[in-house]
Amino acid sequence: MADEARDETSGPKPGEPAQPPAFEDVMALHETALLRYAARLLNNADAAQDVVQETFIRLHRRWGPGGPEGDHILPWLYRTTHNAAVDFIRREERLRKLHEKAVEDAGPPVTLPATDDPAERTRLALEHLARLAPGEREVLVLRLQEGLSYQDISRATGRTVGNVGCLLHHAVRKLSANLKRAGVL
Repeated sequence: MADEARDETSGPKPGEPAQPPAFEDVMALHETALLRYAARLLNNADAAQDVVQETFIRLHRRWGPGGPEGDHILPWLYRTTHNAAVDFIRREERLRKLHEKAVEDAGPPVTLPATDDPAERTRLALEHLARLAPGEREVLVLRLQEGLSYQDISRATGRTVGNVGCLLHHAVRKLSANLKRAGVL
């Protein structure tokens, strides 16, 4: 009898529900991606760590019955990270306004000579990415860096799928035009 030979470490028997993953496993699996995402949203790695920590605190409070699970945990984590980042930005409103004013005063992007150095091209691309509007930057990072579908981005950001597509379209056009002017493309 093969079923009788099963021990507890070999998983559930056929017909039994699978055990949910441990909280620590979920953290280990998603922490790096959430840190990348938050860092791109905030342009601040230290703030990103605080935001992701807050995300996992919120997850821990909801852990268990009625909390996010299965296929819904990833969009929930991205949405919660987004919300924690927005909370951080609101707390730092004064600094954000100063940054926006500095960007406005800077005028159009400075045209730099074309470069073949991949590291320099990456640096310039990230610099121009940071100049996009926060919503455009958010959906672009989720799509290109995290590989999320429009539907998952919609769930993570609370935007409609159509709005996600529109933001992506405009973000790509702006970024492309700015990178061409800077000689990166």
